[in-house]
Amino acid sequence: MNRERHLADYVALAAVVAVLALVPLAVGDSAHFMRLATLMLVYIAYAVAFNIIFGHTRQLFLCLGALAGSSGYVSVVLTIKLGLSPWLTIPLGVASAALLGGVFSYVSVRRGLGVIFVGIVTLVFSLIFHNLVLGLRELTNGETGIETKGLGPAVLQSAPASYYAVLAVVAASLVMYHLLMRSRAGKAFQAIADDELAAELAGIDVTFYKVLAATIGSALLGTVGAVYAYYSGFISPTVYSLVSVDIVVLVTLLLGGMGTLLGPVLGGAVFAVLDEVVRPLGRLNVLVYGVLMIVLVVTFRHGLVAMLRKVLRVRIP
Repeated sequence: MNRERHLADYVALAAVVAVLALVPLAVGDSAHFMRLATLMLVYIAYAVAFNIIFGHTRQLFLCLGALAGSSGYVSVVLTIKLGLSPWLTIPLGVASAALLGGVFSYVSVRRGLGVIFVGIVTLVFSLIFHNLVLGLRELTNGETGIETKGLGPAVLQSAPASYYAVLAVVAASLVMYHLLMRSRAGKAFQAIADDELAAELAGIDVTFYKVLAATIGSALLGTVGAVYAYYSGFISPTVYSLVSVDIVVLVTLLLGGMGTLLGPVLGGAVFAVLDEVVRPLGRLNVLVYGVLMIVLVVTFRHGLVAMLRKVLRVRIP
């Protein structure tokens, strides 16, 4: 039974990736919609990372943009200042994000911080990161930002190629997520999410598994953040701000459904359409996202996956 279920999950995953791979053909030569489709993949990958950190271990990291940005800035600055290859600096950026995420998790667990306090601490780090980027003007160019066009790998320099490069990251992250949830670590994550105290009494090393989830999720955030830094052709503090990343990811995951394999995919697709609809509102779109987040938490907290399971009466991973 379990083997058939896992096989069905892989079939569903393969079908989703195949559909996403056909998007450039549907979009055609439209640069605008091609960029929109690539941003959708970025949202999906961010949401998968946050799903691991919060969806399964209840660690409310409100520094997703800061973690992604730390990786992006480390990679870009090292590439520019030291003339290193992006293939070397991207892993260094990812390592820095993973280290930061692991440290935040370890400190919060050892200090016994609850969900809200973890959110506050990580939110403070997000603000520190923003001000640090502004302050280190000689390295980061402050609020003006850094132009990265032509710096990154060749695969990120053209629209179709960069789309498939980001799609490869998304596919790898979904497969990794599925394998992780099937492993002993995944069972420990679920036990921690259900009842942390009971999990600890059952002999689960809560500290280890929370730090593991935070490190893996932060590494994925760092990977996407660094890749996006070169894809976008420009980075600045606003690219990795709370509004640009954290709120977007929260809405995306709530829309799709936390703790599910395909929740980030469905949420990312719906959010991409929603973002395009509210774009003419300018800065008021933040108000729309805030209201939507409240509505989702109050009335639709299980997301689209749960709704489709109920309506279609089929198992959706």
